[in-house]
Amino acid sequence: MRGRRLRRFVRQNSLSLVFGVLFIAALVGQAIAGLAEFNNQQVADGLATVSLGEYVTSADFAVDVTENWQSEYLQFLLYVVLTVWLVQRGSPESKEPGKEGLETDQRQKVGSYARPDSPRWAGAGRWRTGLYSYSLGLVMGSIFLGSWLVQSIAGWATYNEQQLSQLQDPLSWIGYLGSADFWSRSLQNWQSEFLAVGSMAVFSIYLRQRGSPESKPVGASHKSTGVSG
Repeated sequence: MRGRRLRRFVRQNSLSLVFGVLFIAALVGQAIAGLAEFNNQQVADGLATVSLGEYVTSADFAVDVTENWQSEYLQFLLYVVLTVWLVQRGSPESKEPGKEGLETDQRQKVGSYARPDSPRWAGAGRWRTGLYSYSLGLVMGSIFLGSWLVQSIAGWATYNEQQLSQLQDPLSWIGYLGSADFWSRSLQNWQSEFLAVGSMAVFSIYLRQRGSPESKPVGASHKSTGVSG
């Protein structure tokens, strides 16, 4: 019985489980490769090497990780929010033209239109329904801002280490926020995310992936919008 429940759980949550394993594997791989690169630079500079534990708790590792996290969550935050109001004709990632906006309570199944199987806060009314109505964007935005803050602090520490090693004056945190190093780290990730999302919205108009909910059915018209296969 327990084995059957476990198999059912794995089958029903396989997408998140696989991505979780891939995330951990990639993070471990990044730590190992990053440690090797960091120690190679330490040796070249005539400095002592560090252990894996020391590296993964360092500002160098933190800034490399968080600068990717913040760009990913910025991508999803913008996509979640902008697709409320903006459309792309023919894309399964878009609403149909003419249906832009927050939609009616009836269509969203909130308040008196909530169903028995609706989330509890969808029918609670007032601030709870309002908060739940924007909860996805709020959480995505919070993670983006949090990871961007950590990136700025870790990047500031790393930058000042380099400044001191070159006998130059360190910057304040506010000064670092206006530096080319900070914005170069941020924008080099943002531009790739914007390109990827925009490309996906356009490619999915004309191209198909059979069986994927991110694609239209293979035989669907290029003009079909907001349908998935």
